[in-house]
Amino acid sequence: MLGLIYRMIKGPSVADRVVALDAIGINLIAIIALVSMILDTSAFLEAILLLGILSFIGTVAFSKFIEKGEVIENGRDL
Repeated sequence: MLGLIYRMIKGPSVADRVVALDAIGINLIAIIALVSMILDTSAFLEAILLLGILSFIGTVAFSKFIEKGEVIENGRDL
């Protein structure tokens, strides 16, 4: 996790930072799942789902920003 945090802060490109942020989200989900298994409870399942959704949306938003330079398009050309 420390290596990923370093890569997120000092990454040579924005794409490296996005990949590091996504990997941090995946690691957090795995840690919460392991804690849930150790404690033998299903109370953390909502947190796992929430982190998964937020991680996915963040990755898609950053990817769109890298590709087009904006996250939300104002007008659509059909």
